Amino acid sequence: MQKYGLIGYPLKHSFSIGYFNEKFKAENIDAEYVNFEIPRIEDFMEVIEENPNLCGLNVTIPYKEQVIPYLDELDKDTAKIGAVNVIKIVRLPKGKIKLIGCNSDIIGFTQSIEPLLQPQHKKALILGTGGASKAVYRGLENLGIESTFVSRTKKDDKFLTYGELTPEIMAGHTVIVNCTPVGMFPKVDFCPDIPYELLTPNHLLYDLLYNPNETLFMKKGKAQGAVTKNGLEMLLLQAFAAWEIWNK
Repeated sequence: MQKYGLIGYPLKHSFSIGYFNEKFKAENIDAEYVNFEIPRIEDFMEVIEENPNLCGLNVTIPYKEQVIPYLDELDKDTAKIGAVNVIKIVRLPKGKIKLIGCNSDIIGFTQSIEPLLQPQHKKALILGTGGASKAVYRGLENLGIESTFVSRTKKDDKFLTYGELTPEIMAGHTVIVNCTPVGMFPKVDFCPDIPYELLTPNHLLYDLLYNPNETLFMKKGKAQGAVTKNGLEMLLLQAFAAWEIWNK
């Protein structure tokens, strides 16, 4: 039986284990998906060595960047993103293995947002600076959209803080992607601190969160006439992409 899994810590709210085990059952695939909750990245190679039938892994917080030094190769987009959420395990002769890092977040995000893009969507604000935000940056770049990160603290001149979001910046950046956990269940009464009153029907607000189905970020955008979308489709599309990566 083939084995697939997820590494991260903690793993209380894993979408992948339910999705893939249901897929295996429905499609009569002789495989199982398990969670490997490892408290430190140094335990990663033990997971590989102790599971000789392991064919692929997903990677979640906090290891999307920390796992890279343990890998043998990164695909082109993943190398530019600097964050991995899919590992393909290639079994070689004499018991050797090759670990290839990929990023299915960029695939899921790009496929999900592309149908919503209009001619006015030339520049974007990316809220947050974690691993997912890097995939979003690269995905938007591939779609011809120039992006700027927004952070709570000033990191360098390439970043904006929430306090620097002037009317001119908001008017010029008509795509806004929330890559932070702000507004996720159970803290549904919170939202990123952007000037929502400056949003217009020209704006597109995309929230990587999907629980709740409509976040306060999305509600406030919709009240200003903006187009909104949550991250559920992205989640499903990145899972499809992960399966294709493992089996190509």
